[in-house]
Amino acid sequence: MLTLPYLHAVRRTLPNVTLDFLTRQEVAAIPKGVRLFDRVFEIGGGRRYRRQLLSALGLLPRLLLGRYQVVLDLQRNRVSRLVRMLLGPTAWVEFDRYSPSPAGERTRRTIEAAGVGVAEVLPGLQLTNPEAGSEQLARGGWRRGNDLVLLNPGGAFPDRQWPVAAYVSFAREFAARRGHPTQFVVTGLPGIRDKTDALKVALGDQMVDLVGHASQVEAAAIIKRCVLAVSEDGGLMHVAWALGVPTIGLFGASRWVWARPHGTFSELVLACTQPDGVCMHGKCEGGWDRSCLADLEPGLVVDAAVELLQRVRTSPRIIRSEGCQPAE
Repeated sequence: MLTLPYLHAVRRTLPNVTLDFLTRQEVAAIPKGVRLFDRVFEIGGGRRYRRQLLSALGLLPRLLLGRYQVVLDLQRNRVSRLVRMLLGPTAWVEFDRYSPSPAGERTRRTIEAAGVGVAEVLPGLQLTNPEAGSEQLARGGWRRGNDLVLLNPGGAFPDRQWPVAAYVSFAREFAARRGHPTQFVVTGLPGIRDKTDALKVALGDQMVDLVGHASQVEAAAIIKRCVLAVSEDGGLMHVAWALGVPTIGLFGASRWVWARPHGTFSELVLACTQPDGVCMHGKCEGGWDRSCLADLEPGLVVDAAVELLQRVRTSPRIIRSEGCQPAE
């Protein structure tokens, strides 16, 4: 997801080139569902290297027909490197995996190293079916005309998670301060079902529960309708950001310096006290025995959200080279 706004900038800079995309099968739906690529190729095999390798080699005859002059390797893993070498392009570049900069910024640098200038990167990818997910929203109880706010309690590890009670307090205070009918939508995988059920009990019909009931493309279209996304470090945070939705990123035990949303339409709310967010595997490196986010006050997040929405009303949404300063 992080690469898509930058590739959209490539498309705007070079509108007449053929732009194809190679990605894993399980995350190909959204790239295929946006107006951006000529073709999307899918590598199967899940997360198993040997199966990925066999799938990539099976795609090779079709990829060779593309006679690609340039390959932008925006992953730099074993499979992507092998594919690049076998394609033998005239020019190629590889992603910088390790510098302490946002992944989006490193993507921009990679593309520019190929000689393609992407000085202005804008969010707001266009979906091929913007009405996807409408039926799910209606069945979930969304009242058309109400503002939608995405809540994403989807952090992969306990030390990346904000307590459910904090989400409830945030929702109540934000809705009161918003002064406009507002509902909160939660979507994603069934693994967050316990949290979703607790949110539904607390928020009642203020919450639209779509967990397990929306495909990737439907979830993207639903998120694009939202006026705000409040998310732990996870995939839906990047989806919201790539689609240009004002995004609050809640970061605990994550490498926030890599994964943070950035630009004029996002805000990083930081609980981690480690320099550059060095917690790589969802476990606090500072020795805390509970989540860094456990003591993050909902009022602070409400303040950040209100200020962010005021900012996007008066400023264009642009992905800048440097991220916004975190709210600590």
